Amino acid sequence: MKAVFVDANPTLAAVAQRLHRSDDLPLTINRQPDIKPEQLPALLEGVEIAIVDHTHLPTDIARACTALKHVVFLGTGPRSYMNPEELAGLGITVHIIKGYGDTAVAECAFALMWAAAKGFAQMDRGMRAGQWLRTDGVQLTGKTLGLVGFGGIAAEVARLAQGAGMRVIAWNRSPRQHPGVQFVSFEQVLADSDVVSLHLLLTDETRGILSRERIAALRDGVILVNTARGALVDEAAMIEALHSGKIRHAGLDVYEIEPLPADHPLTRVPNVTLSAHSAFRTPEASDNLFEAALDHCRRISGQGARR
Repeated sequence: MKAVFVDANPTLAAVAQRLHRSDDLPLTINRQPDIKPEQLPALLEGVEIAIVDHTHLPTDIARACTALKHVVFLGTGPRSYMNPEELAGLGITVHIIKGYGDTAVAECAFALMWAAAKGFAQMDRGMRAGQWLRTDGVQLTGKTLGLVGFGGIAAEVARLAQGAGMRVIAWNRSPRQHPGVQFVSFEQVLADSDVVSLHLLLTDETRGILSRERIAALRDGVILVNTARGALVDEAAMIEALHSGKIRHAGLDVYEIEPLPADHPLTRVPNVTLSAHSAFRTPEASDNLFEAALDHCRRISGQGARR
């Protein structure tokens, strides 16, 4: 049994090489992170396990990968890149990795929230253009943070926010309890929150969950943070709300189209802070991520996960 890491960027390639053990199944590291889907059948010829970071795997392409039986997706949101149900119909199982970067992503969400509240991105852009641009910030101590979805990342965000003196409320699709967090309806999160932070997996049910109607139901002047998936939000409605001031500022790490095109409307909106889907990118999270990927490969091949 063989595995291929199909789209290794330099950072993850180095991590993969360092963590791969001599007694692991053979692993080929393809150091071409921008590989195209149509190149996959040749790359995966005779290969049973594909480790995928960000490459799209359309069902028709997967059908041509005749030996492929498993996809280990480096994250929790494979639906942005493939259809797991259709792949299952071809006999290909998609494995995901949870929890590897909870703290890293939570810290990014927290940083985007504070950058949005203080207007750092706007002032930075203005000063680089020779303008002494001063903006009025928002004091977040005492404000309400609303978490949409509550898993490991949201729990870490709640911990950080509580330490900063914020009230934390949350909505989750299934019942949850967590110290210091009040669980309320989705409608109450939208109506009561000074900051709304999204922490949902992208599924058929959650796609577009922050719709135009729900954006209209947000508190006026809200700060919106999204480190989950861009497709959770009606992007056009969000941009309109940013222009109108309904949303005071958005801190975004994820987008409907990635990489974000240079001429995308969000690049021309002043009251946004943008990062390049890099919330999870820390050395600690990268090690956790690829060790978990290798553990998947070990279980699949019958070698057992590392203890």
